Amino acid sequence: MGASYPKRCMTLSEWSDFERKCMARALEVAEKGVGQVSPNPPVGCVLARDGEIIAEGWHDHLGDLHAEQAAIADAEARGVATQGSTAFVTLEPCNHHGRTPPCTEALLWAGINRVVIAAEDINPTVRGGGIDCLKQAEIEVTQGLMEAEARQQMAAFMHWCERRRPIVILKAALDCNGNVDSTSAPPARFTSEESLDEVHRLRLQCDAVLVGVNTVIRDDPKLTVRRVDLGKGRQPLRIVLDRRLRTPEKAEMVVDEESTVVLHCEGEGESLECETILMPPLFSSGEEGVDLVQLLDLLGDREVQRLLVEGGPNVWGRFLTDELVDEACIFHSKVDLGEGLNGGITSEILEGAGLMLASSENIGGDRLDHWLRA
Repeated sequence: MGASYPKRCMTLSEWSDFERKCMARALEVAEKGVGQVSPNPPVGCVLARDGEIIAEGWHDHLGDLHAEQAAIADAEARGVATQGSTAFVTLEPCNHHGRTPPCTEALLWAGINRVVIAAEDINPTVRGGGIDCLKQAEIEVTQGLMEAEARQQMAAFMHWCERRRPIVILKAALDCNGNVDSTSAPPARFTSEESLDEVHRLRLQCDAVLVGVNTVIRDDPKLTVRRVDLGKGRQPLRIVLDRRLRTPEKAEMVVDEESTVVLHCEGEGESLECETILMPPLFSSGEEGVDLVQLLDLLGDREVQRLLVEGGPNVWGRFLTDELVDEACIFHSKVDLGEGLNGGITSEILEGAGLMLASSENIGGDRLDHWLRA
């Protein structure tokens, strides 16, 4: 679309305290859309004039107003004029028709005369189109304010735009000996109530949850978001790695109304009589089953941006060995399960998979270690 304009970036020292305050607030309100807007990123917008914030908005849920449009609507609801104001937005405004009209049109209609952008949109459908459109309309555009914070907030979206694959998050709970289950007792949860709440918050932020068939047979999990408010978000897609189609027809995650995908590699199998999407053997067969790289490519094509790998040890081991894990949330309990199945997760194994310990915190008496790709 016409000439491409140079993008003006400013150094940290050039931003005023008020400008930092405005962008910090835009990032704060953007958090309200986390877990509700995927495959869109969480975005916030603040409108300011004469040293005061006059309106704010965020992308609340998929199909709803974008952040810029919501901020303009907020100003209208307050009876505040937007002419001559500055928009602080955490992501470059879109300039294409999607689920909503272009945000650039909304900003032009509102009479915004300056736009401050935290991060450029690297989505192939945008890539600078919003900035160029605004500059062609003679609106001042600057970018780079709190860019690192914005990119971190939108990490899954940015990762998907760059690689067309989801971020892989491994979640495991271990007893004091590193075991995940007892061989002499029925399956039972051994972490705290607070830890379980944290797991459900984690599911809320993910587009899909994956387990191996042994976990389904042993634990019969639902893998849904239940202990925290789902809000306007969606339940995650449930994925079972099951190369020989051993998933029970009456498994909890199969008979409910949420979407489940059973992936297999050997033979066509018989279709389960349930609400299950049975994938044909699209992946490379082998002793290990589904090719995980091909799986991540397929999920990326389905706009899955955050994949939570919940179990069990064999599945964790495969993802770690192939160095496909981007984050790991490991819950360490003080409970002793006795003789049991070891999780196969140690600091040495996580470090060998390219991860480094980022933080540790106490959650209801358990220790949660958060690992990130180095």
